Order: sequence, then C-alpha cells, then structure tokens
Amino acid sequence: MDLKNLFNNKKKYLDFFFENVDVNQAQKILDILNNSKKNIIFTGVGKSGFIANKVAMTMLSTGTKAIYLPVTDALHGDIGIVCEGDIFIVFSKSGETDELMNLIPFVKKRKATVISVISNKNSRLEKISDEFIYLPLERELCPYNLAPTTSTCIQLIFGDILTVALMKKHNFSLNDYAINHPAGAIGKQITLKVEDLMIKDDNIPICRKDDLIKDVLHVLSSKKCGCLLVADENENLLGIFTDGDLRRIIDLDPMSFLNKKMHEIMAKEPIVIEKSDLAINAMKKMEEKKQITVIPVVEKRKVVGLIRMHDIVQAGLSSLSL
Repeated sequence: MDLKNLFNNKKKYLDFFFENVDVNQAQKILDILNNSKKNIIFTGVGKSGFIANKVAMTMLSTGTKAIYLPVTDALHGDIGIVCEGDIFIVFSKSGETDELMNLIPFVKKRKATVISVISNKNSRLEKISDEFIYLPLERELCPYNLAPTTSTCIQLIFGDILTVALMKKHNFSLNDYAINHPAGAIGKQITLKVEDLMIKDDNIPICRKDDLIKDVLHVLSSKKCGCLLVADENENLLGIFTDGDLRRIIDLDPMSFLNKKMHEIMAKEPIVIEKSDLAINAMKKMEEKKQITVIPVVEKRKVVGLIRMHDIVQAGLSSLSL
C-alpha cells in the first residue's frame, strides 16, 4: 500500500469519528469539567496513557487545573492525591483493561467523579463510570487493526477540543498564557515587546526633511541601521529612507542624487509600530511586506525607536509557531 492510500485511509477513519461522535454527550462532559472547582485527573494505560498525559499537560498550561496520574503509581500510594469532588478521567480504547478496573473502585471510594473515554460500547469500564463518552472508531490504520494508530488520534482530538473549550469558558487570555510560559520560544513570543529590542535615544538615525542626502549619508553609514528616519523638530515621523532607496536613486539619478532633499526621496507613509506592541508582531509586519527589515517605533507619531529584523531574529523569535 502506498503512502497516498494510507493518507486517504487515515482521513476516512478520522472522518468517521467526526461524523458519528455524540456532540451532546461531549457538551455534558464539558459542563461537568467547567463547573468543577477541584482538580481534573487523567489516567490511562499504554498508548492511551500517553494521550491522557499530553491532554492533562496541555490543560494545565492553558489555565485548567489538571494532572496526570499513572495507574501503577495510583495503586501504590499516589491515589492519595484524589480528593472528594475531583474529576477522574480515564482514557481507554477497550474499556476492559484490568489495571483500570482494579483502580476505579478505589477512586470512587474517594468520592471523585469518574468519566471514561472509550471506543468500545458496553465495556466494563463504561458500566462502572459516572459518565462516559464513546469515541467512534471505524478501525485502526494498522493493517492488522491492532496497533493504536487511529484510536489514539481521536482521543487526542477529543482532549484538545475539551482543552480549548475550557480555555474559552475561562476567558484564558494571551497575557495568562504568557504568565504560564515565561521561558522558551513561546514565552519570548508572547512577552518580548518592541521596546525590549528597539534601537533608541542617540542611536536612532534621525534627519530632517530639508537635509540634503549628501549631508546625512554619514548618519546612514555610522548608525548601521539600514535607514534614516525623517522627522520634524518635534520628532514627529514624516518618512523613511532606506539603503534600498539609496541604491535605487543612484541608479535613477547618478549625477545629482547627492543634492536631493530628504522630503523629495523619502517614503512618506512608512509602516510603524508602537513600542508596547509585541516584537513578534513587528516581525510579522516585516514578513508581510517581504522586503522590509526595519520599522520605526512611534508614540502618537513621535519617533521613539527603530526595530530591526536582525535584532528580532537574534532574540530567538520565530513567527511560525504563534
């Protein structure tokens, strides 16, 4: 079987899930989770356990109190973390795993609500759970219908949908996300501001509209910013002149370009950004325009800085993952 057929089959099996999942039952489970003031505890065995762990960690990072409790650890003392009112969610394809069946009675003794997420109707786990949802599974992608290659996908889809639904119900903001992700690439993208990276004060390459290009070329060269910002006496931005503009004007008028005034050759409506904006948004603005590598930073049109693509990249930012 070639890859194209495998992709088509995978899509077919996932479509079967989406076409047959009980959204009303999913809503009922979401309401239970949303109304809970206690912890949401996930567990599972084997590959389902990995999915349960991932869902718990994603929920935790997006504002929902969730943890993953391995079945073996729970049966050897860690069940003590389960308290009255907790929601105990069990991921299991078959709903017949002995380790889970041994654990659930002890969880219920601790007065936690047990919700099973299964793909086998009328299983033993379904019958001893307080609530359950059936994830429709046509078959595994595995040619022997054994290796969990579709069942784990639909478990993950269901878990991710619950996670995002809870984010929305809790009004989990980008600022909340930033607080939960202070380090790494995600943290930088949602915490690093333009003012943290911008060139400022005496390092800003400023000139006036009536300056001749020959009189400010040294500023363009010495500041090493790739541009000149043209401003009035109150530092209000009037335009921008870049290295690229210089090359173009030399090509067009090589004999007299040096005597051009800045207001004659500047771009009069440059893209700008506020210093309080995210640095990643400055990168996106540059990428949208393809050839822009610098953006003036303003406050009410007054020049307060300049941000360069070079500095954003050096800071370790990438717009691809946000």
